[in-house]
Amino acid sequence: MPSAAERTRTLVQSTRSALLVVPGLDLARAEPLVPESRSVGPEGDVFLEFPADCPAVRAATHAQGDKLTAVLEITDVAPVSVPHRIRGRAWVSGWLTSVPGIAEPGRMMLRLEFGEGYVDDLWGAEDIEPEDFRDAAADPLVHHEAELLQHLASAHDEQMRALCGLLGERTARACAPNRPSAVPVALDRFGLRVRFIENSKACFDARFEFPEPVRGVTELRRAMHTLFEAAAS
Repeated sequence: MPSAAERTRTLVQSTRSALLVVPGLDLARAEPLVPESRSVGPEGDVFLEFPADCPAVRAATHAQGDKLTAVLEITDVAPVSVPHRIRGRAWVSGWLTSVPGIAEPGRMMLRLEFGEGYVDDLWGAEDIEPEDFRDAAADPLVHHEAELLQHLASAHDEQMRALCGLLGERTARACAPNRPSAVPVALDRFGLRVRFIENSKACFDARFEFPEPVRGVTELRRAMHTLFEAAAS
């Protein structure tokens, strides 16, 4: 399974919804601080791009040598329609400084030095240490996951439902008369998570591990083919 640091790094480097919170900054009349882009440097610092005139940039510039604390909040919402669509949240807190000269004209790059992190997702809730975040790698499927899940949900409905048969005899017997819908809700290099929806109030998740971690979309196709063949037999 992916570590907490890997899951957080994946969220930071994804296109998931993110918001920068700077304690003490008056945003009553301003737009929320949503980064236009974000990336992670070799030391684990998070780089956030904003318009040059946004309040966060002004605050970081005026802080100069002072420590300006900030928190990056990321919300992970499933890219498919399922009950309980929020898959998790992550928080990265640290110190904000401006980095002149590396953004496009009219933009400014801010550096968030990683102080501490926390993730609460489908795997559980855990703290993340700076060195663990620095050394972690984002999941190789992160930029393809949404498209892949949407494709599986729309084009492979029967094969997704058939996966219920891999959950053991007792669960398979329960699935048979009810024919619950099966929606792929999360995908990473280690496996696929499916949400089986029995009715508007009852659903459960099941995790299907790949024989070995995949390194990209080509290996994923082979792993999914193997998984579907096992369910069909």
